[in-house]
Amino acid sequence: MSTTSHPLDPLTPQEISSISRAIRLELVKDGVQAFKFIQANLVLPKKSDVLTAVGLMKPLGIFPKDQSVLQRSAEVDFINPIDGLTHNVILNWDGAAWNVKEHKVLPEGVHPQITPEELNEADEAVRRNPEVIKLAAEIGVTAEQLHADGWSIGYDDRFPAKRRLQQCLLFARYEPHENLYSHPLDFFPVLDSNTFEVVHVDFAAHRTKSDNKLSASTTKPLELAADNFDACGRARIPPPTKRFEYLPDRTGLKLRDDLKPLHILQPEGPSFKVNGHIVEWQKWKMHVAFSTREGIAISTVSYNDNGNVRPLFYRLSLVEMVVPYAETAAPHARKFAFDVGEYGMGTQGNDLSLGCDCLGMIHYMPGSYMGHSGEPITINRAICIHEEDDGLLWKHTDFRPGGRAHSVRSRRLVISMIATVANYEYAFYVYIYQDGSVSFAIRLTGILNVYVLAPGESSAPFGTTIAPQINAHYHQHIFSFRIDPCIDGLRNTVLETDIVPLEAPTGSSDNWAGNGFTTDERVVKTAKEGGRSYDFEKDRRWTIVNTSKTHYASGKPVGYGIMVRGACTTLMAKEDSWIGRRAKFATKSLWVVKDDENDPRMWPAGKYVPQTREHPADSVGYWCSGSDSLENEDIVVFLTMGINHIPHPEQWPVMPVEKLEVSLKPINFFDQNPALDVPSAPDPKSVLAFAGQHGNETQGAPGGTGSCCS
Repeated sequence: MSTTSHPLDPLTPQEISSISRAIRLELVKDGVQAFKFIQANLVLPKKSDVLTAVGLMKPLGIFPKDQSVLQRSAEVDFINPIDGLTHNVILNWDGAAWNVKEHKVLPEGVHPQITPEELNEADEAVRRNPEVIKLAAEIGVTAEQLHADGWSIGYDDRFPAKRRLQQCLLFARYEPHENLYSHPLDFFPVLDSNTFEVVHVDFAAHRTKSDNKLSASTTKPLELAADNFDACGRARIPPPTKRFEYLPDRTGLKLRDDLKPLHILQPEGPSFKVNGHIVEWQKWKMHVAFSTREGIAISTVSYNDNGNVRPLFYRLSLVEMVVPYAETAAPHARKFAFDVGEYGMGTQGNDLSLGCDCLGMIHYMPGSYMGHSGEPITINRAICIHEEDDGLLWKHTDFRPGGRAHSVRSRRLVISMIATVANYEYAFYVYIYQDGSVSFAIRLTGILNVYVLAPGESSAPFGTTIAPQINAHYHQHIFSFRIDPCIDGLRNTVLETDIVPLEAPTGSSDNWAGNGFTTDERVVKTAKEGGRSYDFEKDRRWTIVNTSKTHYASGKPVGYGIMVRGACTTLMAKEDSWIGRRAKFATKSLWVVKDDENDPRMWPAGKYVPQTREHPADSVGYWCSGSDSLENEDIVVFLTMGINHIPHPEQWPVMPVEKLEVSLKPINFFDQNPALDVPSAPDPKSVLAFAGQHGNETQGAPGGTGSCCS
């Protein structure tokens, strides 16, 4: 059944059940006897049709003749466990039932994302395997103490591409709820995700104490037929047994008792409204949805500019990320997880806790995805929506005697979710502001990925010894944020701007004092120019503009600027490296591509990411290799942002958050400051902390009364 009211509403649990039943009934006729469902997603309708359906074409003066109801379609990937091949199915909803429209078997070696069920099964499978149990016993670990973090195999051409593989990072847990990452093991089982057979075990070389050279003669992976352990040239290494805990009842630390309660109160209720998946807040309106792959998808974003409803963005979402590690020794070198394309951020989402993960007056949205059985798995509190104070929005004080002062506090709407990817947590935030801007922020936390050191072994040159015998390798977190703009229309252009000193020398007639600087602006014109690099020295920035509309005073085209401010780290590995060949998107700071609404360009590393060995044809490296015009076209921008993570002991045993944020800010879009109409609202609950003490008797400063408005 289908009970949704918006063309971009995600599949409901009822729809997921109906879809899997329809597939079984139809494909059994074609001889398919076994189904391991992997994912089910809404097929995105045409952009122009959606904008028409939600009324955003009218402000653009566009009135398509066909105003018919949009076709609701779904796409499903499943694996036939008998032969291991992946099937892709498209279904349509006819108003009464779901019907299979297309069915195809994907080429051998094409794998859909790894599921939470497969990750959990890997954790259990290692405890059943006789070889793994024997190897663990040799270093004092019992089968019951074994635990595995399953990772995609990454790149490893020793194995046939048709096998769906996980590499298992092993740890020991000696007590329930103990921090198992304190006890890393020294070997890596590789298992088949369909049969859960252990097909191989890898060992890593270690570095000698004297010259820090690897115990093996090469970083190249050994042939599968070789004796992998003996070739590493080192003895087995028992795991360190010292406990490093983070749960408060296990740390043994006395919790701080000098913190007074801090409450966020909205006695009259929140200022936002939610109707299904439509969220309205002040002048903003948007569609917010759970996505199995992206996590949060924000669509059809518009702003009411004094009665003129203006479309801004068709879709905003995180569409890929990769975490490449720096250790060159095998098998560490194949550690580069694509946490979106290989696993999916939505399927790894947390069920959020009221008063912990989000504070204040909260609205939650659930998220549902398809399990192996074809039935829905639901995260009840997948997405959190709330408001929070954000400091000053704007202020000015007339410093002259008797002058007036006025200050306005900023409030922002927060749309967030948290995903746990094995040892790591990613908290994602979309911030909507009163000045017409939007920010996308990420907070990185959780537990570092670690590996065991031999007694006295150095972690250099690719890691940090964060605790005795525990090595945290250097790595990167590189994200791809997809911006599908609709700045006053679907025809947009990207301008690249550098801030440069005036070339005229000091003492010249054009630059006598030598102080001149200006902007150097260029249009990103064609697809082959679409990959752009950030330049810190030139404070490079990009603006998405609509050249058909200009600002009444500046004369410049209306637009939204991309403000990155130091988050533009790109891939450190060589471009022809294993990861460079798979994650072309991570080699540039920004990509501009021409979109195709019949086949939206969604996934910068390709639609099917696990076990790719080159960047596929449906990825950003190919989209930016032709001569397609990017001027005044329906374009998509992929923004690459990231950090280089050099671990340090203060990030152990659990990591305080690291923050990344990028902003989309109006540039020549509004006539003037759009936040002039935000009321100043002195908080009656604010009081002096230490009334009567020196410096607290009065408030205010010369030239003003000390109030928000005077």
